[in-house]
Amino acid sequence: MKELMYSQSSFLIVSALVFLMLLAMEIGVRSGRRQKAKSLEAITQANAVLVSMLGLLALLLAFTFSAALQRYEDRSQTVVAEANAIGTTYLRARLLPTGIQDEVQSLLRQYLDVRIQEGGVDATKPELHESLLHQAKLMEARLWNHALKAVAQDDRVVTSGLFIQSLNELIDTSGTRTAALNRHVPEIVLFVMFTTIVLTTATLGYASGIAGHRVTLAAFVLVLLIALVVFLIIDLDRPRRGVIQVSHESMLSLQQNFGPAQGHISQPGTAPDASQAPRP
Repeated sequence: MKELMYSQSSFLIVSALVFLMLLAMEIGVRSGRRQKAKSLEAITQANAVLVSMLGLLALLLAFTFSAALQRYEDRSQTVVAEANAIGTTYLRARLLPTGIQDEVQSLLRQYLDVRIQEGGVDATKPELHESLLHQAKLMEARLWNHALKAVAQDDRVVTSGLFIQSLNELIDTSGTRTAALNRHVPEIVLFVMFTTIVLTTATLGYASGIAGHRVTLAAFVLVLLIALVVFLIIDLDRPRRGVIQVSHESMLSLQQNFGPAQGHISQPGTAPDASQAPRP
């Protein structure tokens, strides 16, 4: 199911949330004034409910922030893991027969370029993202075909066997990284968090109104702080769109070590010819 908020700007979502918070607070103040309490017990009860809701909101914000941060860390680790896998496969390609190792290393340089491009594609360009993913899959199939040819020529474990092991790890880490980029906090959790925020600010306004006074400056500071935390949560949860991006330094460093890729990398919408080879 397509999610509603993931395609929207983080600034737009937070701006809408701030507007709803201020509106809810104003409605709460006016509602409280109409029911202005004449007893201390009513005011105490309203404040007790407010404290409970603030505690619940703090817990929910902490949980959601922790989930978004953990996913960000997972994405960062998968980038490093994939860079290591590509580097190891590139080095072990030198163990292959002479007629194969140059082709494999050239293909690995092209593969690295495609993976770097794919990781930097904005989420608003799904066609380009899918095209680069398709190119990477075709290159993986070509690499596996070369591995099969190498085994046919030399089936020793210390040569072709080591290369196949590293190539298998490369393909696995590639899939893990792609999955990590597409994994984020469930949208229902964000909706529950936003609902709790709006209801809490409405209760804050009501507690002020029932006590017979306007909300103080501290309440507006609280609104600002909540908005900042929500922005961080949403931005951390958007690896290919937000302001906070996963570092690809390990991949870029490996690209510099490899040097320029030989051969042509297809433009989006096209794909190089390659036969799909099933993995055992």
